[in-house]
Amino acid sequence: MTHARLTPLAQSLPATVPFVGPETQERARGAGFAARLGANESVFGPSPEALKAMAASHHWMYGDPESHDLRAALAAHHGCAPENIMVGEGIDGLLGYLVRLTVGPGDAVVTSAGAYPTFNYHVAGFGGDLHAVPYAGDFEDPAALFAKAAEVDAKLVYLANPDNPMGSHHSGADLARAMDALPKDTLLVLDEAYVDCAPEGTALPLPVDDPRVIRMRTFSKAYGLAGARVGYALGHPDLITAFHKVRNHFGMNRAAQAGAMAALADRDHLAHVLDQIAQARSRIAQIARDNGLTPLPSATNFVTIDCGADGTFAKAVLDALIARGIFVRMPFVAPQNRCIRVGCGLPADLDALATALPQALAEAKRG
Repeated sequence: MTHARLTPLAQSLPATVPFVGPETQERARGAGFAARLGANESVFGPSPEALKAMAASHHWMYGDPESHDLRAALAAHHGCAPENIMVGEGIDGLLGYLVRLTVGPGDAVVTSAGAYPTFNYHVAGFGGDLHAVPYAGDFEDPAALFAKAAEVDAKLVYLANPDNPMGSHHSGADLARAMDALPKDTLLVLDEAYVDCAPEGTALPLPVDDPRVIRMRTFSKAYGLAGARVGYALGHPDLITAFHKVRNHFGMNRAAQAGAMAALADRDHLAHVLDQIAQARSRIAQIARDNGLTPLPSATNFVTIDCGADGTFAKAVLDALIARGIFVRMPFVAPQNRCIRVGCGLPADLDALATALPQALAEAKRG
């Protein structure tokens, strides 16, 4: 029998993915979820104009490998040049390309312990040496991240603002000041996936072509196009151009590009969705308080709920919710794993949560 000759690095890696999808869990439990509140998608849906554009996009044709029109629309939206923008298969895909461009075996990379795990997955896949610093309370700690980067001579330092999984955020002005301590040869990878949901002033107020930082944005959250996988990076033209060396040039399908352009143009629908998110956050917070739990302030499309004990108890609550058809997730590193994370949902979804949560808490306490 012929065996594929994997590289030693590939042989050393586990055959796992960062997330167990809700579909996998549904197959395991033999039933669907009544409320899908764990994937940080937008159950409020995309713009109707985006759906029309996707339906009329001539699927039989390959997508434009340069995403020319979408990049032009994004450039106009952000007041920059198309050369400052790279479109890719969600932020996850762009992170993979960035790590491939910058990280080789043994290169140091810094992140927060318990932050978005897909970044770590890419770093491991290219042999990087990952260094993690703890959160400061329930916030990622820019000062500690940048100090660690200086200590280990990191090529990249990853920071999400707003943060997943805690929902916390720093003001853009505070983050810009903290960047004074960013080491000279370290690139800040700033994941702004949730910035559309955040208070005014959260986005980094620095020029798009600042060479110290590359910003990641997505159409998967407030724009409701998670299934289309459309993300983009904002950065210095030299770095953006380098993506052409490694990216999948036909990775962006035609329908996704058309849908993203239409979604970007429909400001009324975005405002409607952001209002729905705000209402859902308030409702989730009230459900948590009604059950004696503490909702954390959120600048995202989810609410992280402190279950008041440790990770074992929070996991029991999560398992009991899943058993009742409520899909949620939780942080995976202490002490943040004392919490569960609940995505914004429709009123019926949150009604189901309100019914299931006291039952899940009672079961977890018995266990």
